[in-house]
Amino acid sequence: AAQQAAQLFSQVARLSLGVGAVAFFADKCIYTVEGGHRGVVFDRFRGVLPNETDEGAHFIVPGMQWPVIMDVRSRPRVISSVTGTKDLQMVNISLRVLSRPLPDKLPHIYQTLGTDFDDRVLPSLGNEVLKAVVAQYNADQLLSKREQISQQIRQDLRVRADSFGLLLDDVSITHLAFGTEFTRAIEHKQVAQQEAERSRFIVEKAKQEKRAAIIRAEGEAEAAKLISDALQASGMGLIEVRRIDAARDIAAKLATSRNVTYLPGGDSTGLLLNVGS
Repeated sequence: AAQQAAQLFSQVARLSLGVGAVAFFADKCIYTVEGGHRGVVFDRFRGVLPNETDEGAHFIVPGMQWPVIMDVRSRPRVISSVTGTKDLQMVNISLRVLSRPLPDKLPHIYQTLGTDFDDRVLPSLGNEVLKAVVAQYNADQLLSKREQISQQIRQDLRVRADSFGLLLDDVSITHLAFGTEFTRAIEHKQVAQQEAERSRFIVEKAKQEKRAAIIRAEGEAEAAKLISDALQASGMGLIEVRRIDAARDIAAKLATSRNVTYLPGGDSTGLLLNVGS
């Protein structure tokens, strides 16, 4: 019984030793690269290995190699700068940049910049490109040509970032503010433009009214000429007809009015009702 117990204990010890060795091997010799990341391996004798490792499990030599896991997903960053325009106006401009490292450049990036590469590169590049591009335009052009300026900044910044192994997925202007004096000048210019538009409207209205008065006067003159011609041709007949029409209209209105109770007779009424004269 004692011999069997000793054999069982020996087997358990060997099994525990094997499990421990496997656990040590798995912990020290295997590393995992998660999704959206890449691995860079540092070798004690050869330095940083030239090839990055993809997602998944990989082997290393314990005590001889160490893995460095780096994020290759796009990350946003806001770069702000206060710079001067071509006409010496100060402007506060901000960029939103989406950047990520090129996977095949990770060993070089780790050797030259480290794991905080975006903090080392993007702020200085963004300020440099912003100052260089904004200095080519006047302050008012930053508003009228904003899309063109944004494209130029995007193109220049991508060229500069590519030399550091960084890929820029998107670059856009998110904030643009001018100094107090220039903002006040813009407001005054807008007020002046509105006043000019109002004055132009008043002038155009006066021209239209003048043209309408001329047309009205020409019409009245033509009507007077027609009446004069009719009088010359028909004598007083036209006037009598007009008088009868006017008397008929007045009589119709007075007949329906509640304020009139009687009509005085004679020729002194002035109501044009003495149609028999």
